[in-house]
Amino acid sequence: MSKILGIGSRIKHPAYGLGAIIGVNVAAYRICFMEYGIKNLGKDYEGFEVIEEIEYEAEQSFSEAEKSLAKILRFWGASNEIVELGQKWENGTMSLQPEDESLKPKEIPIETFFHKIVMVRDRLRVMEQRINSSDISDEEKVNLQQYISRIYGSLTTFNVLFKYKEDHFKGSK
Repeated sequence: MSKILGIGSRIKHPAYGLGAIIGVNVAAYRICFMEYGIKNLGKDYEGFEVIEEIEYEAEQSFSEAEKSLAKILRFWGASNEIVELGQKWENGTMSLQPEDESLKPKEIPIETFFHKIVMVRDRLRVMEQRINSSDISDEEKVNLQQYISRIYGSLTTFNVLFKYKEDHFKGSK
């Protein structure tokens, strides 16, 4: 590979899978792989596929690398963003009571339910990013985005569970 890849470039390695370049030195790339952590690969190694190339800049800073890596991890759905449950719900339970009193009610820890809601939100974000980066027409992207906005709107009921307003679902206005 003659061209030097910049920090933030995404690659696919035959053994390590998906990764992002987080550092470039004289002889090697420092790559963070989703499942195998950080590895060094020689610049002359040709066994990986470049998925997204970021232009190399000799003066890239670590904070730029962090931003690039965070963006890449969000894109691939590997970002485990910490979302806090509102304090009033901590250690609480959610009860589901069937109309038929002969049936047993179901209790679920609110933290478990909350975790599932956050997972749905994160997967919607990944789907949204994949739609935006896909090769489909702009008209189709807009149509799919409208569906996603409606899904977010349907989930606004659960905003009461979130500790911080910036974590809330926001539907189309």
